[in-house]
Amino acid sequence: MNYGYQGKILEVDLTTQKISQREVRKEEVRKYFMGSGLTAKILSEEADLSLDPFDPANPLIFMAGLLTGTMVPTACKLSVCSKSPLTGIWNESTVGGHWPAQFKFTGYDGIIIKGKSDKPVYLWINDAKCEIREAKSLWGKDTFETSELLKKETDEKALVAAIGPAGENLSRIASIVFDGMNARNAARGGPGAVMGSKFLKAIVVKGKKRPEIKDREALRELLKKEIPVIKEKAEGLSAFGTSGGAVAVEAFGDLPIKNWQLGSWEEGIKRISGQRMRETIWVRHYHCFACPIGCAKIVKGNGKHGKFYGHYPEYETTALLGANCLNDDLELLAYVNELCNRFGLDSISTGNTLAFAMECYEKGKITKKETDGLEIKWGAPKAMITLINQIAKREGFGGEYLADGPVKAAKKIGKETAELVSQTKGLDYPAHDPRGHFSMALSYATSVRGACHLEGLTYFLDRGLKIEDFGYVESPDQFREEDKPEITYNLQNFLSVYNPLGICKFLMGRAEPSQIARWVNRVTGFEMDKKELLKVGERLFNLKRLYDIKLGISGKDDVLPKRLLTAKPDGKAKGKVPDLEKMLPEYYKLRGWDEKGIPTKERLKELDLV
Repeated sequence: MNYGYQGKILEVDLTTQKISQREVRKEEVRKYFMGSGLTAKILSEEADLSLDPFDPANPLIFMAGLLTGTMVPTACKLSVCSKSPLTGIWNESTVGGHWPAQFKFTGYDGIIIKGKSDKPVYLWINDAKCEIREAKSLWGKDTFETSELLKKETDEKALVAAIGPAGENLSRIASIVFDGMNARNAARGGPGAVMGSKFLKAIVVKGKKRPEIKDREALRELLKKEIPVIKEKAEGLSAFGTSGGAVAVEAFGDLPIKNWQLGSWEEGIKRISGQRMRETIWVRHYHCFACPIGCAKIVKGNGKHGKFYGHYPEYETTALLGANCLNDDLELLAYVNELCNRFGLDSISTGNTLAFAMECYEKGKITKKETDGLEIKWGAPKAMITLINQIAKREGFGGEYLADGPVKAAKKIGKETAELVSQTKGLDYPAHDPRGHFSMALSYATSVRGACHLEGLTYFLDRGLKIEDFGYVESPDQFREEDKPEITYNLQNFLSVYNPLGICKFLMGRAEPSQIARWVNRVTGFEMDKKELLKVGERLFNLKRLYDIKLGISGKDDVLPKRLLTAKPDGKAKGKVPDLEKMLPEYYKLRGWDEKGIPTKERLKELDLV
């Protein structure tokens, strides 16, 4: 009997239209969990890493977490993994909502997709049956419309994961949008483009085979006590969503403003905050599967820029399509957020790309001659709306220069514009400034998919969240370097089990490692303590690092961009710059890596990776 996981993975070859399946071994589950953990093992051992991300033979893997679809709090996550078309290295994009659990109810833990169809298709997985169906009539349609049409064609209770025009046109910042207008996104690193390169428009799922739980009653008794505590610790998220923290982020000196140039934007961020959304455009709360928090919100409006009705702008969107573009127009923010969701675009990379273009225009690096007369001024509604349309459709200036993100845009434009891009390992930055939290400098520099705040979430400690299992009960000094290597090492190992388990990272600081280990044990029957749980996390962090090393990544790439090593002129982080060279040697020592950032054979042996 398999507990927590179904034990089967679908394999679909779109070139030959062959559908098969493989078994999952129990010892693999104990060693790697599921989600991006088992996927890292599969890709590391089986994928040809020399392939271009758009090569038909490059695998695209959807893998639900070990606990996904159970009653464990927030057990709703699935990872989409592949070699990234944006960065050329490891990529995992993780999504919640209801699609991942519904997919797992079909009786499968994952799908390995290879090949390329000769025409647009979609997959229809109904319980254990998988079909490849024609999708020619859907090609060119946005993700919301695609979802509605496919539900009518298959089953009204089915759930849809789809790409929009951005993925079809191979924009390297394209996302995959799940659950229609509820718009849960697998976005970072361009997974929508990999899906588009295979002519795969969507995956539709419906199932009723729930995963077995080893000790259901014992788990239920645990959760009766623990869920109320989680809800209490997440009251702010429940009320206002992630955007509710935007004002506090600005106060910490952490907000990206005017393409990462400024340090203070107090009044502007209030006008587009989660609190302001709740007062004006909020319609209702939205809970992902098994989530007691309900941080997602649905908003609605018919403003001067256009209608919007769907998932609200999360904090990252608020910061990067708001503050980073000097856009304090809430209706514009909500409208361009919906455009990104409909077109299937990563709103983080889109915000960074637009801010980059605005600075280029301001400094004369691009002019109206290149933009066909479009004035790309800070926060300009026409510029933002036009460029997002152009990026998704690969039309005009936006399609030619911006559709593949800011790093590649700078290469095309030249004129020393690369200095205007904030990126590490090819991935542009999410909306937390390492000058505001020095631990994030180390986390960003060493993250396996490039600049990623979710691989450490170290700034949570600076905000007052506690993790007693590590002894973190008081907020550290956000600008002190000495304790950051250990904090980063510990939290990266801890966060590395979240995606493989299929739980939400907003549990961090609200559920201890020992607590999560107990959930795993009740579901699977394992006898795992927090030490073993964290060792799995460390194993997976190193496994993904090894994937990158095969592609040429090493310590030379564990860096921050020049812009984020330049002090802010104002705000709480004024004059503050993290000393990465001071922190990296101690971090490498804790990791068991050599001075070049390569894991030693001794550490790999300890982690059972050799």
